[in-house]
Amino acid sequence: MSTINKIELPNKPDHKFDVSKTFGINSKLSVRGFKNKTDWVPEIDASYVFDKKTTLSILAGFEHNRRVMVQGFHGTGKSTHIEQIAARLNWPCVRINLDSHISRIDLLGKDAIKLNDGKQVTEFQEGLLPWSIQNPVALVFDEYDAGRPDVMFVIQRILEVEGKLTLLDQNQVLNPHNSFRLFATTNTVGLGDMTGLYHGTQQINQGQMDRWHILATLNYLDPSQEYKVIISKLGNLKGAKNQEMIKNMVKLANLTRVGFANGDISTLMSPRTVISWAQNFKIFKDLVDSFKLTFLNKCDDIEKSIISEYFQRCFDLEIELE
Repeated sequence: MSTINKIELPNKPDHKFDVSKTFGINSKLSVRGFKNKTDWVPEIDASYVFDKKTTLSILAGFEHNRRVMVQGFHGTGKSTHIEQIAARLNWPCVRINLDSHISRIDLLGKDAIKLNDGKQVTEFQEGLLPWSIQNPVALVFDEYDAGRPDVMFVIQRILEVEGKLTLLDQNQVLNPHNSFRLFATTNTVGLGDMTGLYHGTQQINQGQMDRWHILATLNYLDPSQEYKVIISKLGNLKGAKNQEMIKNMVKLANLTRVGFANGDISTLMSPRTVISWAQNFKIFKDLVDSFKLTFLNKCDDIEKSIISEYFQRCFDLEIELE
C-alpha cells in the first residue's frame, strides 16, 4: 500500500465523465472526476455490473458532496460498488472496516516514539481519518453498524458537509478538503439485527443517522445479470453444459433468498457464495461435493433437508445428507 502522504491532485475535480458511457446505465447526466490517476485509486473491474439507482445515489455523493450510506444483504457488492465508481472517476478511495478492533486511536492517530539523530523523541502519528479529511479522498466506512460507540462519536464530528475534525491532543482543528467525500455500507440500516445474520451489529444513534443525506438500498442482481457477472469471474469454465450449470447455481441461490425471506431457512447464498461454489467445482470436479463444501456445511442441520430439496429442483440430483 502507498505511504500516507499528500495526494497531488487538483484542488477540485478537473474532468467530466459521461455517466451512460462510463457506467453502462441509461442516464443523460455527467459527473466530475479527476483526469489523472494516483496509487490510491482502486483498480477497475471491467466485468462489474452497476445498479442504476445505487450508482446515481453514489454519484450524487461524489458530485454534490452528499453523505451516502449503502444498505443491503452481504455479498451484494456494496463496498465494491463505491470502489468501482471511484475507480472510473480516478478518485482516491480508502476503505476502513469498523470491526470491534478499530478504536478511536486507530482513526485519529497516536503518539509514537521515533529515533531522531540518535535520540528518542515522541511524535504524533496521524491516523487515516485526519489524513483522509485533508485530501481529495473518498472515505468508505465498511460495516458501519458494527462500530464501537467511541468510534461512532468521532465519526459524527465529520458527518456535516462542513464538518471540521478537532484533534484535542494536538490543539488542532482540521478543515475538510474540497474534494473529501464520505460513504458507508451497512447491513441493518442502523436499526439493529433482527435476523441473526449479522452478529456484532448494533443500533445507531438516530441523531447520527439523520446526518446521512442519502440512503441507497442495493439488492441482489437480476438472475441474468448475476449469471453474467459469475461467468466473467470464472474465465475458462466455458461450454453449453457449464453455462447451464451456472444458471442453475444462480437459480438455487435465488431459492435460498426466497426461503430466507419467508422464514423457511436462516442462511442464504450471496453472489459471492455462488462464485466460490463455481470456483470449487473447478477444483473438485464434483457438483454435489463442491456445494457441500461451499454452502451446505455452513447450514443448520434442521434446514439441510429444505436446501437439499432446492438443489434437487434445480439439478434433478439427490443429496445424501450425513
